[in-house]
Amino acid sequence: MAKLYILDTDHVSLLQNGNPILTKRISQKKPENLAVTVITLEEKIKGWLNQINRSNNEPFKLNSKLLWGYKGLTDEIEFFKNIQLLAFDNKAYEEYQWLVLQKLKRIGTQDLRIAAITQSVNGILVTRNWKDFENVRGLMLEDWTKDISMII
Repeated sequence: MAKLYILDTDHVSLLQNGNPILTKRISQKKPENLAVTVITLEEKIKGWLNQINRSNNEPFKLNSKLLWGYKGLTDEIEFFKNIQLLAFDNKAYEEYQWLVLQKLKRIGTQDLRIAAITQSVNGILVTRNWKDFENVRGLMLEDWTKDISMII
């Protein structure tokens, strides 16, 4: 069975910005072995919506930030059309509840949800943010900006 590599939000941002090391690693994987979570989609879309909302107060001013915000939102939607998107389904929700009950230190709600989705599909989370995930027992991590793999 092929491994499923789940890109964390940090790796998605690096990929979108053309990080050469990450781009090379991605090109070595089959598209069906790559995915992102709906949590990453949520984080990325919220970022662009916040940018647009901050720019809405000056409708008659030439506002390159507003244009940039809408361009970013459009590009984001196009990016997510071309990669497998993992849902926060019942299995992930049950995993999430189990993680919440563990009262893990130094991990936020969104990262817990990403970890839960990753574990629910027996995936490998690809991230630089190992400190965010190091207390999630059994979570497999890789950092494709370096040559590091680890199972916690």
